[in-house]
Amino acid sequence: MIQIPILGALALAGGTILEKTILRKRKIDIRLYQTSSFLAIVLVMLPLLYFFWRVDIGALQLKNIVIFGLVVLFSIAANLLMFYSIKREKVTNLEPAKILEPLFVVLLAIIFSFFAEGLYDRKIEVIIPALIAAFALIFSHIRKHHLEFNKYFIAAILGSFFFALELVTSRLILDFYSPISFYFLRCSFIFLFSFVLFKPKFKYLDKKIKLEVLVVGILWVIYRIIIYYGYVKLGVIFTTLLIMLSPIFIYILAWKFLKERPDWRNIVGAIIILGSVLYAVLS
Repeated sequence: MIQIPILGALALAGGTILEKTILRKRKIDIRLYQTSSFLAIVLVMLPLLYFFWRVDIGALQLKNIVIFGLVVLFSIAANLLMFYSIKREKVTNLEPAKILEPLFVVLLAIIFSFFAEGLYDRKIEVIIPALIAAFALIFSHIRKHHLEFNKYFIAAILGSFFFALELVTSRLILDFYSPISFYFLRCSFIFLFSFVLFKPKFKYLDKKIKLEVLVVGILWVIYRIIIYYGYVKLGVIFTTLLIMLSPIFIYILAWKFLKERPDWRNIVGAIIILGSVLYAVLS
């Protein structure tokens, strides 16, 4: 079963590299990109709903509707903060802030485990490797010139926090949905919000960009469905640890397609992450 989150890590790596390529080479407006990417995600999932739609009656309880509403609000807040930071700051300079998300997920899952018994794993042999891997991931991405805490960098940190908060909060109600149903409803609300707020003009997207955005949408669907599946079957922290293998795949893909060579920090971080995953899997 652990092969499934590893596949998710590969999907995350592929989506990250392709998304970076679109933003860097296509010069697409970030507002148009965000709205079109969520539209692509929704369209990709539409045919799948016929086979995998499931929303249990428990999802309609007032408490669970409120939790779902919070998930959507956290998602919107995260996307708006990231949009604000990316609009004014280079994507590469924001990498250390974005890479904080797994650490936030692990820490929030530990906190939530004291209030939602049985939904969040608290095994020390998983928590310790996950924390080590998260700090190794941060270490591998921080550079001296990154440590400029302007308002855009802080916005990116808050964006990572809200993404993590959204993911951890989602676990409270995931049992009432199929992964595809949950992600479809989440992304539909975010698309509608983005469409109303940004009023995008899709006519500025040529066929090549539309195809690339569609592929990114497919990769994000694969990634999130695996994330939700892993949260339910393997636990939030263990799944997050396995997903942290994605930087290793990112280094390989970036070297292959973007001609970006990993430096010694990336290599050391990758070794520590791999060692942490092996320890958690074999213990």
